[in-house]
Amino acid sequence: EEKDEVDAATVVKEKLQEGGEEVAKAYDIHLQDRYDMDEVVDFLKTDKIAPGKKIRPHIFRHELLQSFSLHLFAKRPVESITTLSTIRRSLARRVALASLQIRLNVGGRSDDPAFTFVEFNQLDSAREGCAVCSLDMTAEPHRWKDAVCKSLSEVRKLGVHGVTAGEMERYASALLTDAEQLAAQGDRISNGDQLAYLMETVANGHAFMSPSQSYEATVEALQTLTLDEVNEAAKELCSHITSLNDGEAPADGALIATACSPKSDTILPGDDAYCDEQSLVDTIYKACQIPVEPEEDVIVPHTLVLEEDLSRAMEEHPPSWNEGSFTDGTPNTPADKLTRPFTLRRLSNGMRIGVARNEAESQRGHLRITAPGGRHAEKMLGFPSGSMAVGARAMQEGGAFGPWTREQVELFCVDHLLMVEINCIEESLVFDFLFPTTNVGNVGFGDDLKLGITGTEAVMQIVREIVVGFHWEEDALGRSKQSFRSAHEGLQKNLEGKSTEVIMEAMTSHDDRFLSVDVNTVNSVTLNDAQSAIMSQLLPSNLDISIAGDFNVQDVLDMAFKYLGTIPADSNSDYQVEVQKSD
Repeated sequence: EEKDEVDAATVVKEKLQEGGEEVAKAYDIHLQDRYDMDEVVDFLKTDKIAPGKKIRPHIFRHELLQSFSLHLFAKRPVESITTLSTIRRSLARRVALASLQIRLNVGGRSDDPAFTFVEFNQLDSAREGCAVCSLDMTAEPHRWKDAVCKSLSEVRKLGVHGVTAGEMERYASALLTDAEQLAAQGDRISNGDQLAYLMETVANGHAFMSPSQSYEATVEALQTLTLDEVNEAAKELCSHITSLNDGEAPADGALIATACSPKSDTILPGDDAYCDEQSLVDTIYKACQIPVEPEEDVIVPHTLVLEEDLSRAMEEHPPSWNEGSFTDGTPNTPADKLTRPFTLRRLSNGMRIGVARNEAESQRGHLRITAPGGRHAEKMLGFPSGSMAVGARAMQEGGAFGPWTREQVELFCVDHLLMVEINCIEESLVFDFLFPTTNVGNVGFGDDLKLGITGTEAVMQIVREIVVGFHWEEDALGRSKQSFRSAHEGLQKNLEGKSTEVIMEAMTSHDDRFLSVDVNTVNSVTLNDAQSAIMSQLLPSNLDISIAGDFNVQDVLDMAFKYLGTIPADSNSDYQVEVQKSD
C-alpha cells in the first residue's frame, strides 16, 4: 500500500511538470472545487414553520451514543464593548444569563428531571465572526421531548417576563465580587492567558482593560444598571426562541438545531426515543407555544445559622481547643499558639483542624473534609454494595438543611460564590469547598452598601449543617441513581473505559470497591441504605478538616471554634456501626 501511494504521488508530480498550471488546476490540490458528498446529507435543509420563521435541523445518529443531546443556536453581530454604555449592556446580558442558568440548574431539577445537563449562553466568537447564542442539553433518549419542552419553556419565561428584582440584586452583586477577585489576582495571570485574552478582545473589537480597570468600570456601570435594562437584554437574548411563538414577530436568520441521538434496531418511528428532523422541529415549535408564568422570587437566607441558635449551642456544648496529637512520633502542636506552615489543633468534640495561609490564592480559600472509610467501609461495616458511593452523590444532589429548602440553600451558595463537591473514593469520603474570603452577598452600592457575611463564614455554616442538620430526600437519591446508571452505561460503550474496567476486575479479583457501580447495584440501594452509610462516617471524631487560603488564620480558627466546636461530640452516633469480622 505504501508503494502504491508513492507511485501515485510520483505520477501526479510528473503530470504537474508536464502540463504546467493547467494540470495543476485540474488536480485541484487546494480542494477549491465542489465535490459530491459520500452520502445523501442535506445540511442546509430549512423548515419554515410559519411565515418568516425558520428552523434548520440536522441529526447525527450512532450506535455508541447512549444519550440524546441538542445544540440549539442562533448567530448575531458582535457588539463591541468600548464605552460605559456598552459595558452596562454587557453586564445586563450577564445578569440575565446568570438568572436563567440558575433557574435551569436549581428550579429545573424536579423530583424527576427531564434533562441531565443544560446550559444557555452567549459568547462572542472571533473565529465565527459573530456572537453565538446557544442552548446545550443532554437527556435520556426516551425523554428528549420532555427535556426540550422544559428547557425551552425556561428560556421563553426569561424572554417574556424577564428577571425578578431579587435575582438582579443577587447576580449583580455576584458579578461585582467576581470582578473584585479577578482584580486581586491580576498580577498572577500567566503571560499565555493574558495574550490569549488580548487576542480575543482585539479580534472582537472590544477595549482591552487590565483586571483593575475592568473592576472599576464594572462598579461604575452596575451603579446605574436598572431592572428594565436587564429585562431588555433578556428579551434580546431569548428572541430567537420567543419569536417561534405564534403571537410573536419572526426573528432575523434561521435557528439551527443540531442533535445527536442513539441508533439501534429497536428504536423505530413511533418510539419515545426515536428522533428525526421533522419530530425535532415539531417538538421545538410546540415547546414555544406552551404558556409561561413569571418567576416567583425565592427568599434566600443571608445566614444559615441564626445567632440565637449559635449562642444556645455555645451554652449547651461549650467548645475548647486541645493539642494536636500524632501517632507517628511527631511532637504535639500547642492549643494556644499559631504554628507554621500549618496550625494544627483538635476541638473538644474530636474534630481535627488544620489551617494555613496561602497568599497566592487572592481572596479565595479551599476547605476539605476527609472522613476515612469510603467504598472500603461498605465491606468493612457491612453496608450494601454501592451505598456509600450512591449516598455521597445523593448528598451532592440534595442540600436541604434545618428549616431551609434545597432551592434556598443552593441559592445561598450561589450568592456567596461557594462551590461544593462531594466524592466517595476507595478509602474515604471527601468534601471539597471553594469559597471567597471577602464579604459576599452584599446589597447596594456606595454609601448604601450593606455587607453580607464573608465566604469563609458561609462555608463554616454549610459544614456545620452537613454534620448536624442535613435532610435526606428521595428525589435527590433518584438523581444520584440516574447519574450512576448513565455513567455505567456510557462506560460499556467506551473502549478505553471498558478496557480499564476489565483490567481492574482481573487485578482486584472482582473487588467491588475498585470497580464502577453497575445498574443492578445502583437500583438496589435504598434511601435508608445511603443515609446510614454516609452518616456513619460523619462522627466528629472521624473528621479531618483542612483549610487554606488568603485569610487571617486567627479569624478562621475563631470561626471554626464557634461553628464547628459547638457540634455535639455524639452527633450521628446513632448511625455508628461496629467493624464486621472477616472470615
